[in-house]
Amino acid sequence: MLNSWTESLWADVAPIYDAILSHPFLRGLTGGDLPSDRFAYYVAQDAHYLRDYARALAVIGAKAPTHADAGMLARHAAGTVDVELTLHAVLLPQLGLANEDLDRIPLSPTTLGYTSYLLATAYGGSFAEGLAAVLPCYWIYARVAKALADRGSPDPRYGAWIGAYADAEFAQVVAEALALADRIGSRLGGDDEARARHHFTLTSRYEWMFWDAAWRLEQWPLS
Repeated sequence: MLNSWTESLWADVAPIYDAILSHPFLRGLTGGDLPSDRFAYYVAQDAHYLRDYARALAVIGAKAPTHADAGMLARHAAGTVDVELTLHAVLLPQLGLANEDLDRIPLSPTTLGYTSYLLATAYGGSFAEGLAAVLPCYWIYARVAKALADRGSPDPRYGAWIGAYADAEFAQVVAEALALADRIGSRLGGDDEARARHHFTLTSRYEWMFWDAAWRLEQWPLS
């Protein structure tokens, strides 16, 4: 028996999570044999993604039902910026990239689709819809990082990425988001609950697509 709303959400996307863990991009991180051009592609697209993810969190926070909830999401948005600046400051030079290079790298089709969906839901949807849409990025990353940390990586660049999302501080951030989602989700019913659940499932699919785009070095057609 499922004891919480978020547990029921996870049951819906468990096959997606299994597909993520078995993806060759993630297997390459722990095996150490992921081609560095694919990881560099991922880091550049992740920088674009995190900037819009932080904006989405800020917009959702503005709709929060309590001042404390708004403050928590504002703190998470700021933390997202800190993660980008800190982690990418370490990884970019190791991958032969500079911060100014990121501005010259266009958003991939998948990155643009994912961030556009998040921002549209944050602006146009209810607080519960927005929260459900951003939740997979919190939760899937935490679970993926924990699974990868158990395996380790012989490549220090990949190990640094895994460690950034497997640490206790990020786990606490995720726990806060899940507690809020359970509090809000338990009050939803009917169409409101169905819409929130739909957003959670769809952005979970985007999580798989994001890693797959990096694996394929996805480019825009007809450039």
